Amino acid sequence: MTSFDSSPQLGVWRALLALTVVFVMLATTGWTAVRQHRGAGSPLEATMAAWDRGRIDGRDLPDSGAPAARLARFFASLTAQQRTRLAARYPLAVGNMNGVPVQLRYRANRVALQQARAIEKKRVHDDRLSPVGKQEAERRMKRFGVMMRPDRQVLAFDPMGSGRMAEVYGDLDRAGRVSVVVPGVDTNVLTFERTQRKYAAPVGMAKALYRAERTAAPRARTAVIAWADYTAPVGLGVDAATSMRADDGAVRLDSLVSALPGRAAVALYCHSYGSVVCGVAANRLPRRVTDIAVAGSPGMRADRATGLGTRARIWAARDSDDWIQDVPHMEVGGLGHGADPVSAGFGARVVSADRARGHTGYFEPGTDSLRNFAQIGVGAYDKVRCASKSVACQEGMSGTTAA
Repeated sequence: MTSFDSSPQLGVWRALLALTVVFVMLATTGWTAVRQHRGAGSPLEATMAAWDRGRIDGRDLPDSGAPAARLARFFASLTAQQRTRLAARYPLAVGNMNGVPVQLRYRANRVALQQARAIEKKRVHDDRLSPVGKQEAERRMKRFGVMMRPDRQVLAFDPMGSGRMAEVYGDLDRAGRVSVVVPGVDTNVLTFERTQRKYAAPVGMAKALYRAERTAAPRARTAVIAWADYTAPVGLGVDAATSMRADDGAVRLDSLVSALPGRAAVALYCHSYGSVVCGVAANRLPRRVTDIAVAGSPGMRADRATGLGTRARIWAARDSDDWIQDVPHMEVGGLGHGADPVSAGFGARVVSADRARGHTGYFEPGTDSLRNFAQIGVGAYDKVRCASKSVACQEGMSGTTAA
């Protein structure tokens, strides 16, 4: 929850959990009005619609919503030239469809970022925009320019609204193990990467984890995904106190994991509200997800780890001065996210987070939390350092580092 990095208004959160008037408001206005307020069609939706009407050398294109396996078979049947033409013609569609070869998605998203950057460049000089609007357009233009560089591997990109994005570190096609970082509140294209406090942003988290995994197992073939491809809540409010955003995010996370190339085992690292997303997704995730690690979690929408409905190992970390410990871990009428994952009664494997500071310090180099995440990521479970009071952290574990 990146907006909660310092001086959080915990009273607001408590009020959201406690006030019956919120329940009354939701009961009378309903969720439907909130859920259906989408605004005009997005560029991604328009490109998907164009794809659904399209053809390539006399062949109809498959439905954009087709299962990933069917899309993979379709692209495998094309020539390299045909795939390149589709990426240039429908960049947002090709760049965001699970089942499309990852290298082609990188290429398509580079085109989509270039197009989005050109739009923002025009907006910078649009006198109809306020100074604030022009400033935001300039920031987006610069962000898109950075992300379209040849060395960036953008797996998903949607410029609509605050934007969504995912990026890969390492060779996803050849990885023996894949780690996915799922961030929390206030994550968007502008906060996807930061210069200041960089390890509080998805890019910094994923890069730190990738480096730590390579240090932990230099010969292991690993890849890490910074996954901000869901619409995260903005600040404190009903969205952050409910699973509304997590419900959609869980569907998207499941689609991503289910369509990853190869048979690599997958570990999820879910920070703050991202742990709500992972908790909601847990019972639908494929068996290749072997581990779910949460950090600074407000809850996973379950009373116990066994209630998540997954065979994946559940790990939890929280440092001693993370303010999230003061948030009521409960769920009443849809508000709140349930039991505390680091509590003894929840049943997670609680790992040390020594040297981590605050709510966003878990991926800082030199912390126990990052070291532990890396050991989990490469399958070196016997090297995980448990929290001092956790007696079941390594129960049934053995070292199985990836090749």
